[in-house]
Amino acid sequence: MNTANGFDFDYIQTSPWPIVRRPIVIAEIGINHNGSLEIARKLIDMACEAGCDFVKFQKRTIDIVYTPEQLALPRESPWGTTQREQKMGLEFGEQEYDEIDAYCRSKGIGWFASAWDIESLKFLRKYDLPYNKVASAMITHLPFLEEVAGEGRPTFVSTGMSTYEQIDQAVEIFARHQCPIVLMHSVSEYPAPVEHLNLLTINSLRERYGLPVGYSGHETVMANVVNFATLLGAVALERHITLDRTMYGTDQSASLEQAGLKKMVAYVNFLPLILGDGVKRVTEEEEKVAKKLRYWE
Repeated sequence: MNTANGFDFDYIQTSPWPIVRRPIVIAEIGINHNGSLEIARKLIDMACEAGCDFVKFQKRTIDIVYTPEQLALPRESPWGTTQREQKMGLEFGEQEYDEIDAYCRSKGIGWFASAWDIESLKFLRKYDLPYNKVASAMITHLPFLEEVAGEGRPTFVSTGMSTYEQIDQAVEIFARHQCPIVLMHSVSEYPAPVEHLNLLTINSLRERYGLPVGYSGHETVMANVVNFATLLGAVALERHITLDRTMYGTDQSASLEQAGLKKMVAYVNFLPLILGDGVKRVTEEEEKVAKKLRYWE
């Protein structure tokens, strides 16, 4: 495959019924590790066993992303009674990411992370990751986008909570820096109700920008959604994963557990296989059947 644009695909879907190819599958660990390396390793194992291509984390500099007033607010959590204690409890530092990097390498799975501030982006450079990720919340932070695009690293850009005008600004920045991107259609509700998913936006984004488009989902109904997203030509699929949806954390309930993740990857692998390439042909087995049934030939 042509990887000159930094991604493992060489096509842009333009037809409403595109030839389906297997999308990249990203298991979003995010902060579902709850500050535990043991849980993070189990989630990496889960992604590997399911056949995912990458795992993804989130990195924040707490005192940049949140104001002192926000951090001082009360919040009950396993780590204390303030927002600061809760945020710090969920955040990995250099030691943890060094171990994550080594563990992913030992398991043969790639990883990357969505930075939520420029300092976190600079922190992640140490690991020479294959991709950047712009979270939906960050798509309007133009100085941040300039920094990301300036790296030239292939980048997934989520479009949740965003108007076309806001996406226009982001696309222009990455185009100016000649930084390859994939737009990720997303609905930033946790979990997202099926009537809000609006998957045809995958087509709309592709037609408007002439860019490859993926899907980052937060719905609890899984199977049909990934099938339809793949049919619509999504080049990447991202889903949050968890060991248990009842665990502490705002993203857990919108995440896939082990059985659901395995089922999702199985669908992703199976759909292009059964759809084929659209070229009408007669198989060898059909030729044998034809000889039996077409007695006049």
